[in-house]
Amino acid sequence: MKNILLIMLSATILTACAASIETPEQAVEVQEYTIGTGDQLFINVWQNPDLSMTVPVRPDGKISVPLVGDATAVNLSAEELAVMLTKQLEKFIRQPKVTVIVISAESAEFLSRVRITGAVQIPQSIPYRRGMTILDLVLQAGSLTSFADGDAALLYRKTKDGTKRYSIQIDKIIKKGDITTNYELQPSDILIVPESLF
Repeated sequence: MKNILLIMLSATILTACAASIETPEQAVEVQEYTIGTGDQLFINVWQNPDLSMTVPVRPDGKISVPLVGDATAVNLSAEELAVMLTKQLEKFIRQPKVTVIVISAESAEFLSRVRITGAVQIPQSIPYRRGMTILDLVLQAGSLTSFADGDAALLYRKTKDGTKRYSIQIDKIIKKGDITTNYELQPSDILIVPESLF
């Protein structure tokens, strides 16, 4: 009877511990891209080649468009900017059809990077690529140093509820093939590997 009670108590404790360990969302949140400073935009005004052009987004967040003049582009989606330019051009052209295409997203370079630091051979800040995992990031950093405590690594992720922290067990991933915490990365993720205290 005591053994059964001990087994039941152990199972309850293990269940409670497992419930307290938070795991990150695996679905990558793809947010609509908003235009930033330094981006290159192609603006096409249908059947008006003189108004169609490639323009840079200036440091003040604006673009220069014939007939319209300066227009704020920063923090708008391509579709929102197209709607705004269409309304402005209606003063000069009958039923304009405007399309905006982001041809170079310079402003997004650092927003979408993933980073690894701490007890790794080569700390890295690299462009995010869809499908990247914790292991990919560790290998990119030349693996762990001999003083690393890989199973105490932490992943920091920005979410709509603020920055969250997740426990990562890199030693188990590398040495035992346990990919339980080999999560798929998201843009702006930061992985920190501490040094062992012993």
